[in-house]
Amino acid sequence: MFSAWDRRERPPEEGAAAGLQGFGVDKTFLSSLKGILLETELALTFIIFICFTASISAYMAAALLEFLITLAFLFLCATQYYQRFDRLNWPCLDFLRCLSAIVIFLVVSFAAVTSREGAAIAAFVFGIILVSVFAYDAFKIYRTELMPSTTEGDQQ
Repeated sequence: MFSAWDRRERPPEEGAAAGLQGFGVDKTFLSSLKGILLETELALTFIIFICFTASISAYMAAALLEFLITLAFLFLCATQYYQRFDRLNWPCLDFLRCLSAIVIFLVVSFAAVTSREGAAIAAFVFGIILVSVFAYDAFKIYRTELMPSTTEGDQQ
């Protein structure tokens, strides 16, 4: 009978080792424009989360949720793991993520600035910067992935 101790001493089978290869980080993605945009969005949402935690804790859930969603997208894209879910339209999901973040951070930023606290004003400034980053990301996604390409037959 094999126990856990026996399995630890044996080398892993081919299938087990192949299953872990999907989590290798693609360093070229992290230095690409999309990777830099996701990293910037992640950093700014974390800064806004800290600002909301310091001032108005009622709005920190929105920043935390968007931080986790952006972190998930960065992980899925950097490891190329999203390719295993071929039934999902990833460009459309990414576009909707950007649009929802724009709406959420516009509303939350303008609502937070009414408190006139220092950290809330900082969250407002970073929120407006983040909205512009999300808008640029949504524009790039639309231009490269979602916009229908024109063919010669469509131009006539």
